[in-house]
Amino acid sequence: MERRLRCPPLPPIFGDNLIIQDSKILILYQRRMDYSTIVKKQNDFFNRNETKSIPFRLAQLKRLKAVLQQEEANLYRAIYADFKKSEADTYATELSFIYDELDLAIKKLPSWAKQKRVKSNPLTLPSRSYIIPEPLGTCLIIGAWNYPYNVSLVPLISAMAAGNTVILKPSEIPLATSAAMAKLINDHFPPEYLFVIEGGVAETTALLEQKFDKIFFTGSSAVGKIVYQAAAKNLTPVTLEMGGKSPAIVTRDTNLKKAAKRIVFGKFLNSGQTCIAPDYVLVDAAVQEKFLGFVKAYIHQFHYAFANGNYVQIINEENFHRLTGLIAKQKIYVGGESDLSSRYIAPTILTDVSFDDPVMEHEIFGPILPVLSYTHMDEAIAGIKSLPKPLALYLFTHDQVIREKVFREISFGGGAINHTLWHFANASLPFGGVGQSGMGSYHGRNGFVTFSHFKSILEKPFWLEPDLVYPPNTPKKMAWIRWLSRL
Repeated sequence: MERRLRCPPLPPIFGDNLIIQDSKILILYQRRMDYSTIVKKQNDFFNRNETKSIPFRLAQLKRLKAVLQQEEANLYRAIYADFKKSEADTYATELSFIYDELDLAIKKLPSWAKQKRVKSNPLTLPSRSYIIPEPLGTCLIIGAWNYPYNVSLVPLISAMAAGNTVILKPSEIPLATSAAMAKLINDHFPPEYLFVIEGGVAETTALLEQKFDKIFFTGSSAVGKIVYQAAAKNLTPVTLEMGGKSPAIVTRDTNLKKAAKRIVFGKFLNSGQTCIAPDYVLVDAAVQEKFLGFVKAYIHQFHYAFANGNYVQIINEENFHRLTGLIAKQKIYVGGESDLSSRYIAPTILTDVSFDDPVMEHEIFGPILPVLSYTHMDEAIAGIKSLPKPLALYLFTHDQVIREKVFREISFGGGAINHTLWHFANASLPFGGVGQSGMGSYHGRNGFVTFSHFKSILEKPFWLEPDLVYPPNTPKKMAWIRWLSRL
């Protein structure tokens, strides 16, 4: 039975409710927080210029790595509670990316943050021109639920490397991982530098009423529009990482067996709850049946199950019912089984699907893969272009002409040839969407750039003073200016 007690006074930004349940003290800081207070504290700390120091940034990045290693067991327990996600899958899809991002930032930060000389044009000579990277200020990062550690902490690392202060708002949907991240950050970093605020729509709405110097959002396009509108009131720059219906195109000339294997891997990782998962497949009608046979074989070979550590729960009942409602029984090629009590939906392939079917109206974000056929590449391209620009596109072909045609005619965030998902793993590639699938990018140096402003400086000496730009204007001066501007 739950009972409530008063606890000793907490810091002024917190409320003071304490809940004791099953003899374990669970501190639930009821966040009657005046968010302007914490934002002001972070602004004040930023304006003391401590975060601009490269040694400070490096020390904090190393501290975060040490804390992550210290708290790994807690992170594994939390994500298993939310998803039944195994340690192996959690490390492969979440923590490995975070550690790689930290190691890269620690190694490259001195170079990224260095003042850089650029060429001066003849019209400005004599002069020195250079660019100075500087942090933006106080940033708000709003994470998503599907890879809760990855999509929250990787942009946090970028913001730290760039020298900002950060308020992190994880998704409230996976409660245990949200609490784990709050503990990870709030127990080990001062709130005026990094602070995690938990909560739902009300807390996010209240945060968006504050003035930030940068907002980074990962989530749905519907919520992304709300974030963008809120940011516009203060002309706050925004990065939006959203999703969309990412297609995989399979041509008749490709290695069908390996294409099937790699599409099955990319689709059913995390039970399809991946923003860059193949959302549907367009396969050449001449090889459709052969391709489907390989897909079915690999689904069986991979033995997707919670007990095998390679499959996870659907995040909640709402999404479970949404997904099962998309499964047209008469179109099931394989799968279709589901169990509400464990929030399990089997890997499911649908055939005889058209672009007019309900499953093709919105991003699926679950373990359901519609397979559509085409007879000409122009037909496949037209179908893709009839939908909003996708976050990812995967093309399986050996034909260079087809590659050039697809990449020339279809706009998408990023993707891969002859595989799925792996572009996300390369920190040298900017990750982000286009149109309704996103705005801006991050990963590696691109994340540093996203959270930085680059000041342009031109320095003139006093030892030479051409009169060309000073009054009075004369035809001779104009002739010289025209000549110099063409060099």
